[in-house]
Amino acid sequence: MKRLSVGAAVMLLLALALVTGAYAAAKTYQFTGVVKAVDGETMTVEKSATETWQFERAKDTKGATPKVGDRVTVYYKMVTTEIEAKPAAVAAKSAAPAKKK
Repeated sequence: MKRLSVGAAVMLLLALALVTGAYAAAKTYQFTGVVKAVDGETMTVEKSATETWQFERAKDTKGATPKVGDRVTVYYKMVTTEIEAKPAAVAAKSAAPAKKK
C-alpha cells in the first residue's frame, strides 16, 4: 500500500510539472507594424524607424499571407531552438590575508 501511495505521489508531481510547463509555453506576445518585405517563409515588419523585426512563418500559421504595405499584428511565442552553454567563470581567489606584525 505504501508503494502505491509513493507511486501516486510521483505521478501527481510529474503531471503538475507538465501542466506548469504547458502554461509557461502558452504565453504569447504581439508585434504590430507595416509589412516591409515578404520572402518565402519570412516577412519583415516595421514598427517604427528604429524597430524592425523579421518573422518566420510556420506551416501551421493561421491567417492570410500578408502583402508588402499591409498593417499586421503578429502573435508569436518565444521558443528555444538551441542553447549553447559555457561554464561560469571561476571566482578569483581572494588576496592572501595580511600578516600580523
